[in-house]
Amino acid sequence: MDTVKLCYALRRGVFYPSARDEFGEMPPRAERARYLPLVRAMGFAAVELPADEQADERSARELARELRDAGLDVGAVRGGGALGHPLAGERARRRLDCAIQYAGWTGASIVNTAMVSPATHPDGPGAGRQGEQVSQGGSRTASESDFIRTAEHLQAAGRRAADVGAKISIEVHQGSIADNSTATLHLLDLVAQGGVNNVGANPDLGNIYWHYEYPDETAEAAIVALAPRAVYWHCKNLRRLHVPEHRRAYFQRVPLPDGDLDYRFAIAAMLDAGYAGYLAIEGAREGDQLSQDRRGTEYVCGLLRELGAD
Repeated sequence: MDTVKLCYALRRGVFYPSARDEFGEMPPRAERARYLPLVRAMGFAAVELPADEQADERSARELARELRDAGLDVGAVRGGGALGHPLAGERARRRLDCAIQYAGWTGASIVNTAMVSPATHPDGPGAGRQGEQVSQGGSRTASESDFIRTAEHLQAAGRRAADVGAKISIEVHQGSIADNSTATLHLLDLVAQGGVNNVGANPDLGNIYWHYEYPDETAEAAIVALAPRAVYWHCKNLRRLHVPEHRRAYFQRVPLPDGDLDYRFAIAAMLDAGYAGYLAIEGAREGDQLSQDRRGTEYVCGLLRELGAD
């Protein structure tokens, strides 16, 4: 892959007559004959799938074939979790192994993992991991041994992913040890010390923006720092409503052209760093997702043309 391609990180799969709404899953097969051509016509070259832990090789390959017949690849498979967590880590590692296997079956080039820790106090401050002054599971409370232990698990996973021709992307995500550029780069450096070179970043700027009442860093600083290490890229946009008397910020998901994050700057920074992977538009969760996400593809394609990219 030597050019930027669009991947659909769909988040809402409701499509009449089916009202099934499982996060990140496409409509049932009966509806996909009408759904997939719409996705392809929007400009997407691939889709992101969740790792189906119940799937066997036959069903995974059948789904990949169905997508190829519609002109779409499986661009990324997501799975994993807080790999180094003392209690949840084993389950997260099994999920990541499942995602790697699923990527091998479907031909996906990326396995994306968001290493979000379970909330230690589900009803306490920071449990929601959006717009508060504290966040449960974030890098601010991580120790160096937490980073080292997580890096060791990523090294092992990276080697397994290499066997199926895939890279692992660490999604910069709220409530995880990799929640800003500094923490993510430190983790990647530790992974690289083990001789593993197929683990990189997914610089999800939206997750940095809505993590705390005030973000750890600007989106501009984050993307410039992470672009050289990026192997996959989730793009979403938000509008921030700050309520200072509550010491909270609240966020509304909006189509890519309409939010506070400047994707003209971000895309330019990624191209300048030589990025030639998937730009994954993280889809709408409410309303007519296809119309909202089409606006995102039109916006991105326009920016790529202006910036001289294919």
